[in-house]
Parts: sequence; structure tokens; C-alpha cells
Amino acid sequence: MAVKFKLTKSTLCLSSQSLEKFIKTQKNLSKPPPTLWSDRHDDEITTLTDPYNLGVRMLTLNHPVLRTLESSSVSLKQFNQIHTQLIVSNLFQHPLASSRVVKKLCSSPSTVSHAIALFDRLEEPDAFVCNTIVRSLVNSSDPHGAFAFYCHQMVGRFVLPNHYTFPILAKVCAEIGSVREGEKIHARIVKFGFELDLFVRNALIHMYSVFGRISDARKVFDLSSESDLVTWNSMIDGYVKNGEVGVARGVFDEMPERDAFSWNSMIAGYVAVGDMGEAKELFEKMPFRDVVSWNSLIDGYARIGNFSAARQYFDQMPFRNVVSWNTMLALYARSKDYSKCLRLFDRMMEGGDAKLNEATLVSVLTACAHLGRLDRGKWVHNYIKNNRKIEPDVLLSTALLTMYAKCGVMDLARDVFDDMPNKNVVSWNSMIMGYGMLGHGEKALEMFMEMEKRGLMPNDATFICILSVCAHAGMVLEGWWYFDLMCRVYMIEPKVEHYGCMVDLLGRAGLMKDSEELIKKMPMDAGPALWGALLSACRSHSNLELGEIVAKRLIELKPGDIGPYVLLSNIYAAEGRWDEVENVRKMMTNRGLQKVVGSSLIELGDFRGEFCQGSDSDHKRSMLYSMLSEMGAQMKLL
Repeated sequence: MAVKFKLTKSTLCLSSQSLEKFIKTQKNLSKPPPTLWSDRHDDEITTLTDPYNLGVRMLTLNHPVLRTLESSSVSLKQFNQIHTQLIVSNLFQHPLASSRVVKKLCSSPSTVSHAIALFDRLEEPDAFVCNTIVRSLVNSSDPHGAFAFYCHQMVGRFVLPNHYTFPILAKVCAEIGSVREGEKIHARIVKFGFELDLFVRNALIHMYSVFGRISDARKVFDLSSESDLVTWNSMIDGYVKNGEVGVARGVFDEMPERDAFSWNSMIAGYVAVGDMGEAKELFEKMPFRDVVSWNSLIDGYARIGNFSAARQYFDQMPFRNVVSWNTMLALYARSKDYSKCLRLFDRMMEGGDAKLNEATLVSVLTACAHLGRLDRGKWVHNYIKNNRKIEPDVLLSTALLTMYAKCGVMDLARDVFDDMPNKNVVSWNSMIMGYGMLGHGEKALEMFMEMEKRGLMPNDATFICILSVCAHAGMVLEGWWYFDLMCRVYMIEPKVEHYGCMVDLLGRAGLMKDSEELIKKMPMDAGPALWGALLSACRSHSNLELGEIVAKRLIELKPGDIGPYVLLSNIYAAEGRWDEVENVRKMMTNRGLQKVVGSSLIELGDFRGEFCQGSDSDHKRSMLYSMLSEMGAQMKLL
């Protein structure tokens, strides 16, 4: 029979001799000791057994002390008290007690190192303790440490693994992409006789699938006739992720039973290869559809550009999660249908059935940036500040500063930029372009130089921003210098966009001949954008001769584009050649081309107004012009 006794706080401070005398006194009591941990007072701590290891074999998981360790409400002070009792009573060496202490320490990333230190003090550690530490290291930010612990501690101290050990290690190898270590783990699995264990086989199939060695995964799959649903699903998922959707379908058709994961894996596979016919057929055959099924189908139609089908299935969904909303919001943002993006976001907020996350706000900020909706962008910024669950990463912060930059509020954009702990090249590009758009060419170039000092490598988009800044600021020499820097120093092959910026730069400066020569020397065919930039320069500098040549070239390339006709008409009008202007307009009419009406947007508080050229719909137009006239007169007086 296990001897039970109580220790008060004063008792724990006794010397070893006094403690021994106290224990003997407790043993000789005719009255049975009180029940452990029942009606415990704050000044009492109850031990499990005595320091002489009596009754250790009677320890079970149902013991009150071990159950207390499992409780999530145990404070650090209480845990230290329990741990102290286990050490004093020599019970910490018992596998159940030590494993529960280690498990409790491994529940928090900050105390895993303490668990490893305790592991070193165990006389006979078992596989459960090792597995607990390895699993906690896998879930931490240092998965390599999990494999190192297994090699140096578990193998080094000759702890025999069990069938739970190797699936954890296989997961580690898959996460860190270590094929060689994965092969070693497989060899040890065979050595210890776990190759037919179902749990281990499933982990190996997943590991080899992640490595891209799908044939090895299939060998493990065929190793035994005993397979569960996880085994079949792992094999299907492996084939799908390695692009072998046809083979995956064969395994799917052979499955004795299927769950939602089986169906969703196949639908996702067909979506990945763009076969929406098969994806839709499987979707319609599904006996049960979850939100993942609907999201996969919507994402598939969005990928192939079938926006109406994507929206149709989205509206039919019986329930939606944040992924459903984000898929549609991103679809509208990518397709530049920014107004629909914001309207859908409003509907999302009204429904309240999905919480916003970082991806949601990136799409909304993108729409705000292109529509100039500074008010909505500021609302998103305030939402980020007031919501602790939203962590502004590089992507979200860059979208926020881009919104401010495109809305012309560079001071707020700079505040966001300076507060970013981590910045990528896109963040710097957005700041450079923002300063350039507002005519602050020098500040834009200063940002580029600061970017170089920080050791961040510019990309081709960076130089598009820089060359565009030079073009708008009329810095011809600087533009040539950066173009040469891009080619010779950073070894970036110029694209059509870079040549377009240079053509625009030279054209704005009136260097029409140089601009034309650059187009002729390009290693690729000049697209409509380059010829359009040159034609715009011809119009600005009234270069009729070259303008006619470029306009005819543009009309050949894009006969349905009205831009060349309008620019050519304006060039003729500037020279007073009205007959040619009339001919161009007749050509536009015969081809069914109509000039897009120009418009301007103004935002004042909650009011947004749009003014269109030639519109008579505004009944206050005369009042507006009268006020403008009066303001002009007052300004002249001042």
C-alpha cells in the first residue's frame, strides 16, 4: 500500500534528518492519512508518496496531482509547487510524472528550453517524453532543432522510439525539405519494424509527396493491403500536388470510401490544371459539399477569367467564410473592377458572417487606391489600428502606403513606410513612384539611393518607377544614367516598359529624333504603348510630319483604339488643317469609334462629385461657373 502524507510550507524547509523523522511519524500513525488534494488549504501541499519511493508503481494518470498538471488554469506558482513536490518525493523520475511535467512545459514556446533541461536530468527517459519535446520543437520556429534533439538526445541516450516518433520526424523532414534525412528516417523505420504501421506509412507517403518523389510514395502505399481513409487521401493529395491529376483520379475511383477531403482534393487538382469541366462534374456529384468545395470552384472560375460563373456560384453558397469573400474581392481587384470590389466589401460588412483578415484589406486598399477613395482607405487604416487580430505584414502595409501615395497624401504614406519593421522592394517602389507622381523627383531619387545604401537589390519595376520619375521631371541626363545603371551594373535586361519610359522621357524633352532612333534600335518589336508615347510627344511639340507616320503605324496595330485618331486630329487642329481634322473624324464615324467623354472627380468630406465634359445634367452648373468667375476676380484684386 502506498504511504500518503502531507507537507506544509514549513515542512518543505526542514532538513533531510528532520524530514526523515517526519515521514516515520506519519507512517506510525494508526489513523489513515487524509485523502490527497481533497479539501486542500492554501498553506498545505500534498505529496504523492514518500522519498523512499514506496508506492511508486501505484501512480496512475488519474492521480489528482497529474490531473492538476493537465489543467490549463494552473498558474506558474502552482506549477512550481507541484514540481517541487515531485522532486522532493523522488517521484519526478517516474515516467508518468516526468512526462506530464515536460508536456506542461512544452505547451508554451517560452518554456521548451526548460523542458529540455529537465530531460537531461532524467535517469531513464522514455519515448513519450522525447516525442513531446520533438513535437513542440516542430511547432516552434526552429524545426531543425527537433531533428537535432532526436539525433543527439534520443538516439544518443538510447531511448527506444515508438510508432508515434517517426511520423513526427517525417513531418520535420518534409517541412525543412531534407530528402537525405528523410531517407535516414525511413531506414530507421525499417530497422525498428514500423514500416507496416498505418500511422507511419501515412507520414511517409506525405513526406515523399512533398519531396516530389511520388513514385516512392506509391511504393509505400502499395507496401500493405491495409489502408485507411487517410492513406488513400494522402496518395491522392500527393498525386494532385505533383501535377498527376489523371493518376489521382484513378486512385480516387478505386477508393472504398470517400470523405469531403477526397472530393475536395480532386476538385482542387482539376482547378489547378484549368479543367473546370471535370471540376464542375465532380462538384455536382458530391454527396456533401462544404465551404471548401464551393471556394475551390469559385477560385477555379476566377483563374480562367469566367467572372460571371464565379459570382453565380458565390451567390448560391449556403454559407461563406472569409476565404469565400476574399476570393471574390481579389477577383474584382485583379480584373480592375474596383467599384464592384468595394460594393461587395460593403455587402460583406453588412452581413457580418465573416471576419476581415489581411487579405481582405489588401484587396479593399487596392480598390481605394485606383478609385481615389481616400475616405475608405483611411477607414481601413483606422480598422487596422483598432483591431489587434490584424497584424499589418509587409503586403498589407505596402498596400496601405500605396493607397496614400496614389491619393496624393505622401506624408501619411511616409508615416506608414517609416513604421514598417520590414520593407521589401515593392514598398520602396511604391514610395519612389508616389513621390514621382506628385512631381517630387529629387525625393524619389533620394529614396532610390537610400534603398541602395540599405543593400536592397532593385528590380525591373524599380527602374520603371525611376525612369518614369525622370520623364515627368524632365531629367534627360539622369534618365540615361539610370538606364545605363540598370543594364551594366544590375544586369537587368530592359523590357518594353523601360524603353517606353525612355521614349516618353525623350519625347517630353522634344528630342523627337532621338526617341525615334531608340525605337528602331530596340531588340524587340515596339508595341502600341511606345508608339503612343511618341505620338503624344508629337502632339505636344506640334511635330506634324512624324506624327502622321506614327499615327498611321498605331492605327495599323490597333485599328479599334480611338486614341491615335484623337491625337492625330489634335495635331491637325493645332496646325489649322481643318480638312484633315474632318477626314479623321469621318474615319472615326465610319469605323464606329466614339470618343470617351472626359470627366473629373472631386472629394470633399463624405461628398464625391463627378463632372463630365459637355454634360448638361448638373442644374447648378451656372452657379458653379458664376462662383468661379467671382473667385477669379477676387484673386486678381489680391
